[in-house]
Amino acid sequence: MKRPVLGSLLLSSTDPERLSTWYAAALDPGETSDVNGYRLLKFGEFFLFIDTRADVSDKNPEPGRVILNFDVEDARAVAARMERAGTQWLAELEDRDGSLFATAIDPDGNYVQIIQLSEEHRQGM
Repeated sequence: MKRPVLGSLLLSSTDPERLSTWYAAALDPGETSDVNGYRLLKFGEFFLFIDTRADVSDKNPEPGRVILNFDVEDARAVAARMERAGTQWLAELEDRDGSLFATAIDPDGNYVQIIQLSEEHRQGM
């Protein structure tokens, strides 16, 4: 039997248009579309669905509970792109023993990390 594969995440918002616009501007997905009322952004083989729900607040009260991690080839270029999109930073880009990390806050208050792992760290995984 084939093992399960995590292929997507549903991110709910009171303003899905604003949120999907930010993700598209900040992180440049390979594809964007609207599918049956969902905003769909494709990052590699992973799909981020953005929709509205009545049971969520305007801002995430516990943003550390789920953090979206984006593996990037050039963290400095992605951080600059995110800056142009008006990103607020929880932790600005920093070098951690040769790997680069930054944590942004999306318009709904969710944490979004960009990570550029060094070859040494990749081999250690």
